Amino acid sequence: MTPADSYYVTKVNKPHAITAHVPGSKSITNRALLLAALADGRSVLQGVLFSDDSRHFIAALIDLGFEVEADEYNKTVAVTGCNGRIPRQRASVNVGSAGTAARFLTALLGLSDGCYHMDSSAQMQKRPMRELLETLETLGVSIHYKEEKYHFPYTIDNTDKENTNSLKDISEITIDVDKSSQFLSALLIVSVLFERDFTIHVTGSHGMAYVRMTVEMMRSFGLAIGVSADERTYHIPAGAAYRARVYIIEPDMSAACYFYAAGAALGVPAKVCGVSRDSLQGDVSFLSVLSDMGCVISEDDDGVVINPCDRHGAKTACVCGRLRGGSWDLSAFSDQALTLAAIAPFADSAVEIRGIGHIRYQECDRITAILNNLNAMGVECREEAGSITIIPSDSPHGAVIHTYDDHRVAMAFAIPGFVLDGQVILDPACCRKTFENYFEEAERVIL
Repeated sequence: MTPADSYYVTKVNKPHAITAHVPGSKSITNRALLLAALADGRSVLQGVLFSDDSRHFIAALIDLGFEVEADEYNKTVAVTGCNGRIPRQRASVNVGSAGTAARFLTALLGLSDGCYHMDSSAQMQKRPMRELLETLETLGVSIHYKEEKYHFPYTIDNTDKENTNSLKDISEITIDVDKSSQFLSALLIVSVLFERDFTIHVTGSHGMAYVRMTVEMMRSFGLAIGVSADERTYHIPAGAAYRARVYIIEPDMSAACYFYAAGAALGVPAKVCGVSRDSLQGDVSFLSVLSDMGCVISEDDDGVVINPCDRHGAKTACVCGRLRGGSWDLSAFSDQALTLAAIAPFADSAVEIRGIGHIRYQECDRITAILNNLNAMGVECREEAGSITIIPSDSPHGAVIHTYDDHRVAMAFAIPGFVLDGQVILDPACCRKTFENYFEEAERVIL
C-alpha cells in the first residue's frame, strides 16, 4: 500500500472537549430526492448531503429527465417534480454503490411506463435486491437480467401495455424486510403511482426505525398514509399525491455517532451541532447505548452533548474508569454495530451486540469485518447466531484496519486510534460514500 492508500490515526495525548459538524443525513437526503421528484412542482431541499451516494441519485434523476439544480456550496438541491410522471420513458441510470438509490429508483421505474436500463458498481451487484425485484415481478413488472438473476445490471421494461394495465389493478402486496428495510421504504414512497387504494403487508422486522422515518417524510410532503398499530400493514389511499415544498434535512446521525463514541472512548464531552434527540433517524438510539455505558446525555440549544462519567457516576474530563459493558439489541440501528464494536475494547466487561445477522449483506460482510479487525487489535470476540460478543482486553493495541471498501468500517475503526498508538486505516477514500471529509473533520475537532 502507498501512503495515499492509508490513513495513520494520531493518538490524542491531551484529550479535550469535542464539538463537531457533520453533513446532512444520507437517509433523509435520498428519501427527499425521490419525494421531490414525485411531487407536483419545484421543491427545495436544504442541508443536503453531497457524497458519492447522493451524487449518483441526483445524476440518475437528471438522466431520467428531471430538472435538478444542485448547489454544493450552499448544500441545496431544487427538484422539479412531475406529479408522479418520469419525463423520459427510455433511459439508462447507474446507481453506483448507493443502496437507497438502487432500491428506491428500482421501485420508481418498476411502477412507471417506459423502458429503463439500470446498472451499479460491482459492490452493489452483490447486495440484496431479490425480495424487491420478486415483488415487482409479482405485480407484473417485466425485468430482464443481464447477468445473475435478481442482481444488477437489469432492464425494467413496462412498454407492454397489457402488463402495465394489470399492474395498476393490483391492490395489495407483501414484502419481506429481513435483509433490508429499504425494500419497504421504496414501495411506500412510490405507492402513489397506484391508481386505487393500496395496501402493503410486511414480514420481517429489520430496520423499522428507517421505515418510520419514511412514513414521517411522506406525511411531510402531504400524503396521508395509514399505519397499523403493529407496523405490519400500510394503507395508501387512492388519489394520494405529494406536494412540492421546502424541506430541511437533519445532520446525519450515523456520522454524529462516531464523534459521540470518540468522546466516550477518550473520556471527554462531545457535541455534534444540529443534532436533536427528536431526530427522525433511528441511529439516535445509539445515545441510549452510550448512556447505558455510563455517559450522561444532555441537549444544548445547538446540539446534543454526551458527558463521560466514571463507573461511580462522577463526571470527568479525562480518561478514567472504563465504559460499562452490557448487551444491546441493535437491530433497529445496525449501522452502529461497528461503532459499538470499536469502543467495546474500552469497556469494563463483555459487550454483546445482538440482532445484527443482516449486516453480512451490507456494503461488506460487516460481521467478518468486526471480527477480523478486533482480532488484529488483540481483542477477543466471537460470533453467535446473529450476535457478536467482545471481551475487552487489558492491552488492546493499534493495528492495520481492513475497510473492505466500506465507509462505516473506516470511520468506526478510526476511533480506537485516538486512544491507542498504531491504528492505520486502509483505503480511507471509501468514506466518500457518505462523509468525504470525515478524517479532516476528525483531525480538526479531536486532535
